[in-house]
Amino acid sequence: MAQNEKLLEIKNLKQYFNVGKVNEVRAVDNVSFDIYKGEVLGLVGESGCGKSTTGRTIIRLYNATGGEVLYDGENVHGKKSKSELKAFNRKMQMIFQDPHASLNPRLKVADIIAEGIDIHGLAKSKQERMERVYQLLETVGLNREHANRYPHEFSGGQRQRIGIARALAVEPEFIIADEPISALDVSIQAQVVNLMKKLQHEKGLTYLFIAHDLSMVKYISDRIGVMYFGKMVELAPADELYKNPLHPYTQSLLSAIPAPDPISERMRKRKSYDPASHHYNENDKIEFREVTPGHFVLCSEKEFAQFKASK
Repeated sequence: MAQNEKLLEIKNLKQYFNVGKVNEVRAVDNVSFDIYKGEVLGLVGESGCGKSTTGRTIIRLYNATGGEVLYDGENVHGKKSKSELKAFNRKMQMIFQDPHASLNPRLKVADIIAEGIDIHGLAKSKQERMERVYQLLETVGLNREHANRYPHEFSGGQRQRIGIARALAVEPEFIIADEPISALDVSIQAQVVNLMKKLQHEKGLTYLFIAHDLSMVKYISDRIGVMYFGKMVELAPADELYKNPLHPYTQSLLSAIPAPDPISERMRKRKSYDPASHHYNENDKIEFREVTPGHFVLCSEKEFAQFKASK
């Protein structure tokens, strides 16, 4: 992983809904982070925290309310021409949470996978098109006979493999995986994650892996960002975050992970997070601060000093 080579820079990203109304929702509120080429950045948090909205705004399924998304130095939300958008869409793809809803039930698997190939003109003939489809099916652990079937004929895990093949069809550099295993049986989740890890190493892919399963996120991620109510509250290398969580919300999340040993599971204490108890007075300046190299936390100046002193 080339930690010094940035692929994406997300700067002060905002995604608000119902702007200016009583029911305004700040789904993503001034979020900043970088993603490096070849890494897996995990993004975690409870349902409704804004992690999926962050991913969808990065890939421009939503137009950002404010801030910038720079991909190889170019502003994603600044692109206007169809040719620029088409080139960008080939570089960045998405794997969706629900493998059933994300596949068109009226299309055969071959046409679902080949849709991107057709749009970007990546095959010169029908034969080449089908050969690419067959190759992609085999890459994700399926076989060429599956090309003529419809999505409803497959299991959830197989449908997600089809979704992965569709994302790979245009040879992207970066993939946003939006809770790609949450709709799958537990027995299938590890298979899909192992497939994604294998593909990452083989094809040099970069992932933003969005999930709420902290154990699985640690397994696949190089770094992990924690979101709460639209804000990034902590970001650190995966091992560092698990060994030394600083923000009380991160501590609460980690304490909820079940221990494999039933005795220690019964004995251990869980931490709850009460946002009302974690308040700041008007004189505090709340910022995303770097406590140690690569370990950022949303905190006040007083908390920052305490974190530094504890090192």
